[in-house]
Amino acid sequence: MSRIRLIPFEVEEIIEARNETPEGVRMIQAPEIWEDSEKGKGNVLAVIDTGCHRDHPDLKERIIDGRNFTSDFNGEADNYDDNNGHGTHVAGTIAACCAGENGIFGVAPEADLLIIKVLSEDGSGDYQWIIDGIHHAVDWEGPDGEKVRAISMSLGGPTDVPELYEAVKRAIDQGIPVVCAAGNEGDNRPETDEFAYPGGYNEVIQVGAINFNKEIAPFSNTNDEIDLVAPGVNILSTYTEGKYAKLSGTSMATPHVTGALALVANIAEKQFDRKLTESELYAQLVRRTIPLGYPKSAEGNGLLALAILDQFEKLFQTFNTTFNRPAKEDLFVSSKKS
Repeated sequence: MSRIRLIPFEVEEIIEARNETPEGVRMIQAPEIWEDSEKGKGNVLAVIDTGCHRDHPDLKERIIDGRNFTSDFNGEADNYDDNNGHGTHVAGTIAACCAGENGIFGVAPEADLLIIKVLSEDGSGDYQWIIDGIHHAVDWEGPDGEKVRAISMSLGGPTDVPELYEAVKRAIDQGIPVVCAAGNEGDNRPETDEFAYPGGYNEVIQVGAINFNKEIAPFSNTNDEIDLVAPGVNILSTYTEGKYAKLSGTSMATPHVTGALALVANIAEKQFDRKLTESELYAQLVRRTIPLGYPKSAEGNGLLALAILDQFEKLFQTFNTTFNRPAKEDLFVSSKKS
């Protein structure tokens, strides 16, 4: 079986230290719902990628477990460190939690991370590694009975492999949303389709990329399976050696949505007083999007905007406010002449 690769990405800048909430996290309005969502606490999010820098100060308290399915580190299953950088960046966007004077916050800074290394140092991996990684995420159980709430995959290839589809389908059938990057083979023309798998499967949540001007990134794949878009250009997040970096790609848009699922789950399940199914959680997610005016093949349901429902509610409250009406006699001016 052939190999699968990271969705191509660009390293824009590597930074020694940072102390901020990244612009991408703010753009999707995550901090505005942190209080109601408990910052994603109680949710385990699986990152299927190149591993993670386990000692990064903003991530080490968030990693609950991990597994290596690659041949890196002599195939040691317990060594899921990141010798590439991509997986650490993705993990930080999902759940980095600033631990000191320097650091950043991810979308869901109280969520836990299950790190599943399926790609080697060069960013490629056997399809079987990815398939095994997905099954591991589905079957995993934490020390207190925790189960995976969502899976994040910023990887892909041009080939639709049946076993990969079956693994993805199994996860979704078990109630686990699978969030995938759309891919970076876009030609800046929404009328032409570009597909990468597993992102191209109808069952997954496929994420395209925009820049901070709310423009579709020219590299972002377009097709009729795009579900929504998120920031994916010059995205600041954690990196190897305890550093930070700005990267660009649909790989960087995807973890914004994965982290958002933890926040949305906590809010919606509190309201419904029960656990939501995968389709219900998806519905709650896309309710929190705003159209940008691009074709559906480019933006799907639109830009993720987590606080939009609260903003609508405040607007309706304003319209429904009962004002003191003026006295009837003040409403009319008599036409009689004296």
